[in-house]
Amino acid sequence: MIQSLSITNIALIEKLNIRFHEGLHVLSGETGAGKSIVVDAVNLILGGRAEKDLIRTGTDKATAEAEFDVPEQKKVAELLERESIEYDGRTVTVYREISRTGKNVCRVCGVMIPLSFLRELAPCLMDIHGQHDHRFLLDPAMHLSYLDRMGGPEHQRLLADTREACRSFLANHRTYARMVKKNENRENRMSLLEAELETLRKAKPRAGEAEELTLECQRLRASEKSAAALRTAYESLAEGQEEISAMGRARDAMNALLTLHAEDPDLEALAERSKTLYYEMEELAFDLHRELEKRGNEEGRLEQAEHRLDLLKRLIRRYGSEEEALRAEKTLEAEYAEWCALEDQIGKTAAEHKRLLSVYRKAARALSASRMELAGTFEAQMSRELSELGMGSTRFEASFAEIEGRKPQMPRETGDDEMEFLISPNPGEPLKPLARIASGGELSRLMLALKTIEAGRAGLDAMVFDEIDTGISGRMAQVVAEKLIAISRYCQVICVTHLPQIAAAAEHEYLVQKQVSGERTRTTVTELDREGRREEVARMISGAEGITEASRDYAEKMIAAAERQRTDSPAPSGKKGSGT
Repeated sequence: MIQSLSITNIALIEKLNIRFHEGLHVLSGETGAGKSIVVDAVNLILGGRAEKDLIRTGTDKATAEAEFDVPEQKKVAELLERESIEYDGRTVTVYREISRTGKNVCRVCGVMIPLSFLRELAPCLMDIHGQHDHRFLLDPAMHLSYLDRMGGPEHQRLLADTREACRSFLANHRTYARMVKKNENRENRMSLLEAELETLRKAKPRAGEAEELTLECQRLRASEKSAAALRTAYESLAEGQEEISAMGRARDAMNALLTLHAEDPDLEALAERSKTLYYEMEELAFDLHRELEKRGNEEGRLEQAEHRLDLLKRLIRRYGSEEEALRAEKTLEAEYAEWCALEDQIGKTAAEHKRLLSVYRKAARALSASRMELAGTFEAQMSRELSELGMGSTRFEASFAEIEGRKPQMPRETGDDEMEFLISPNPGEPLKPLARIASGGELSRLMLALKTIEAGRAGLDAMVFDEIDTGISGRMAQVVAEKLIAISRYCQVICVTHLPQIAAAAEHEYLVQKQVSGERTRTTVTELDREGRREEVARMISGAEGITEASRDYAEKMIAAAERQRTDSPAPSGKKGSGT
């Protein structure tokens, strides 16, 4: 149950602190005073939408904080433990802050948490029926969930089994579908992989090889240039026709001088010089030839190096570096192996797909059988509650759609059933969809009947009703008040109302008033004592005529009657914890 609520700058509320108790609470006040603002704040705390319109005019942010007493709640303990939030086993505080900048702060027990977690935790703390929540009754898609909420622990286990079986099947189904889709491209992809792997395997790149080859090519180009110069020098010196080569002419000059030297001693110096020149040229030609032979061993090496470098550059452009190319080869080999194994995996996944579908169908059939049984009990409870709410001639049925002969549906977490509430408000009229024929007043009473039955559900400690009395008056208002008293025997009830019958039934009443100070309007909430309650109920009875002694006396009688009724009121249908 909720123990306290603190509100700052929400709508017309500037600052407000409310203490709650056990039993039935009523919020009353003039129309437009802001009674529903309190419910809006509670809804915000329980993960409701953070509308910027909630923020009080002239302020930048709004906050709401509540303290809940949730003793021995296993689900709460599990959720908080999952988020590593300390929990004393009883008290949970929730803080919510919204701002005009869009910032949204959520804290549970002082720990920052995502909004999604708050929404997961909220159903364990309170149940809110707002002014417009009867619209869910108009949505047939919601009816099955209403029925399931009435089920006991065994029914909840069947729901959990079906949900888990569905999730397992759908996870497998998605995997299987992806595999089948992927297999359509198998041959084409494997051909591309084979070609790419062949290129990489032939290339066998080595880390840093491109840089080494670049330097090698530079050296070889320089060496080739040197060899051309050496060849020109050698050819000029020694090659060609012997009689016209430099060495041939030098030899001729030497021989001529040596012949003259024998006849003319004065030419001896010239003869010696010519001989020295010839032998020097001969030695130079030998050295040039040796250098050319050395460079001749590298012939063709430049072309090979440039071809290899060109291949490596293409790989680097594709993969980024030699190292990345090597890693890509390993990745491609792994992918190729996966493609090779794909057909076998598809076969195994298909077998598991069939098994998981069988598990789901079995769980869904068990759940359907439980729902059929639960529906009979639920219909009887609803008929009893509606009778007490002045709808005794109304027939109510939880109608299941025929599934025999239908094409099997894709598994759903809620099972295979489709169910809709049908009613017949008048004797002799056929049952028709509730969404098509129920009036506003009937919807309010149907919702109250549902909530009355739901009050017996284990683990629900607090319920909020925002104008559950819409569309009712007179005797029915008294019946609704009695129902709320009965519900409050099992859980804390907070109700926004404009009817004196419901206000008189409260154990705790809060007066919501709108006050104008200067140019600002603000809403205040005051917990009334017994005298204050009598005055407020008298005001609601008197209306525009103003409070009279007669209205005070009548208010006192109504409050006293409610106190007597609270002492010996019958329990709502289904005892708390029974799961019915």
